[in-house]
Amino acid sequence: MSRKKIRRLVYLGCLVIGCTIVGGIYAVTRPADEVLLTIGEPYEQVRQQSRSTLPAAEPGANWGGVINRPARLRFTDPQYGFSTPVAKFMAVSYDEHGKVDSVRMSPQVTILPLDETMAIVLDLQEQLRRGGWRQILVEDSPPLEDTPTVRAKIRGCAAPTGYWQAGDKYQLGLNVRCFRTDSHPDLERYLITLDVASPWLEANR
Repeated sequence: MSRKKIRRLVYLGCLVIGCTIVGGIYAVTRPADEVLLTIGEPYEQVRQQSRSTLPAAEPGANWGGVINRPARLRFTDPQYGFSTPVAKFMAVSYDEHGKVDSVRMSPQVTILPLDETMAIVLDLQEQLRRGGWRQILVEDSPPLEDTPTVRAKIRGCAAPTGYWQAGDKYQLGLNVRCFRTDSHPDLERYLITLDVASPWLEANR
């Protein structure tokens, strides 16, 4: 093989390695995707103002879009706003007029141990309190506080859920479910589900 060809192969090899390194650095340092919305906004407007993989709306359909790359949610209501950790699952539903009517998501990229799960839940609830949300339906669905009772319910796979309301504009449900596998029955892992929409529950009870 000629020296010229060897130099060319070395150059190409260095170029590939360099591109791989740069790509890896970009993947690590690239800001996480972010979905910015409030309930009632046009879905296509949400897509335009967000950095996400939400698909285009289907005209005249009552449907929704699901991300295929992890993203955080930033709920942009000026009074009742909050933000979540990066989520692997997020579905944004819209009505037949193309307006966002609900969001369902799990604010995590993998199922988590209980301590990490509770840290996310408590942070979200603290944001809601600071923003003026109030807990509702507390007799039937007590708050998800970090107490032995709540932890026992979660570990027992009771899937406790807390409900919150923001004035007369929104309601939010926060739920924790357990995961068990036959291969690792003693491995505790948990999944948070957050739902936000216009009020759908009777709060005065």
